[in-house]
Amino acid sequence: MSVESNPLIRVELHTHTRYSKDSLVKLEDLLRHCQRIGVDRVAITDHNVIEGAFATQDLAPERVIIGEEIETSQGELIGYFMSEWVPPGLEPMETIARLRAQGAVISVPHPFDTVRGPQWREAELLAIAPYVDAIEVFNARCLSQAPNLRAKSFAEEQGLLETVGSDAHTLLEIGRASLMMTSFEGPEEFKAALKDACQETKLSPAFVHLCSRFAVYYKKVRKNFD
Repeated sequence: MSVESNPLIRVELHTHTRYSKDSLVKLEDLLRHCQRIGVDRVAITDHNVIEGAFATQDLAPERVIIGEEIETSQGELIGYFMSEWVPPGLEPMETIARLRAQGAVISVPHPFDTVRGPQWREAELLAIAPYVDAIEVFNARCLSQAPNLRAKSFAEEQGLLETVGSDAHTLLEIGRASLMMTSFEGPEEFKAALKDACQETKLSPAFVHLCSRFAVYYKKVRKNFD
């Protein structure tokens, strides 16, 4: 199918909303911002919860991909095209099995960025590589390109698909790392489109991490007054 008959769309695969503990982004604001900057499809990948993704999809069924960034006992995984919640804290292969059972696409986010806490060790990544679909080869919240370059090399060595993500916890971060790809419906078409996707990436300024810390603090304070 030619590009003319199936025009490219802009896709953002890693965003957080107020349903994540470290974000204050309202669902309606996220959707309005995506429309304003030309993001055609957006995956909602809140930390360890899926309610925000379902709620956002209810507001814009054609734009939203339901996802979740899931903390396993070793590192994090992202599921796309999910239909049900996967709890955090499981062994990686159990998490993968639960995602596979619902037909989800599985990517490993920021696998080599050790600045943000415990991440995958390379031996652990090698063990799960045959069972995941993709590696996030660019994460806009990395403080340097080094973790992203290492992730890209790993994906190429293992023959895995590549995703990129803004890892947006604020509106200003959305679109910092996006893909231009052919339109798709469902996980299989999505994986096929990933093979030829064009990556448009730019690191976010370091101060965005302070925004996440503020969100955590704000929620704790508000909870004490509720």
